[in-house]
Amino acid sequence: MRLAAILNAINQWALSVIQALGYPGLGLVMFLENVFPPIPSEVVLPLAGWLTLDATSGFSLLGVTVVGALGSLGGAFCFYGLGKWFAERRIRCLLRRFGRWFLLSERDLDIALTWFDRYGEYVVFFGRMVPVVRSLISIPAGLAGMHIGMFMLYTAGGTALWSLVLAFAGRLLGTRWQLVAEFVDRYEAAVFALTALIVTSFVISRWAGRRSQKRLGL
Repeated sequence: MRLAAILNAINQWALSVIQALGYPGLGLVMFLENVFPPIPSEVVLPLAGWLTLDATSGFSLLGVTVVGALGSLGGAFCFYGLGKWFAERRIRCLLRRFGRWFLLSERDLDIALTWFDRYGEYVVFFGRMVPVVRSLISIPAGLAGMHIGMFMLYTAGGTALWSLVLAFAGRLLGTRWQLVAEFVDRYEAAVFALTALIVTSFVISRWAGRRSQKRLGL
């Protein structure tokens, strides 16, 4: 089965779970979205936002925001624990062996590590709105031994904001809620380009710094 067909099947499954199970389904899908990035929150949350227009659906904007944040927080703890209890070398080994099944690679981990090194713990908050980073940023937080209370606070805040924005967009667009995913795709392309630039500049600056130290005999 081609990748596009697989991703489409995943999308359809996620949407059917939400429509069939309501809030428990939304929480489950948002949990899985954090540990299995091919499940797209930019499809799931706008649908939930659209459903808030239907009084019989049981969804509200506040409810979607809270459940989306709680589900994401649960998924984020999986990667936080991975960073907390495993060495970076072991994590890289796991990514090389199993990452392709999750559409994740060592390069994705390098991006998350670079963002954490550059911006510190605050990236756990705003990184939740950045593709790939929003899942893997929990690993460097665990590796760095970030206080679990602060991790919870930043993660819950960032995912709640992301959930609210996407759900509200889906509510505004109504039956055209799928347009949100198209917009986010363009936004993510720009973020990927910016991320590549940041990672490249960070690597070059470190390389230049090490060369300077060697010249000075430090």
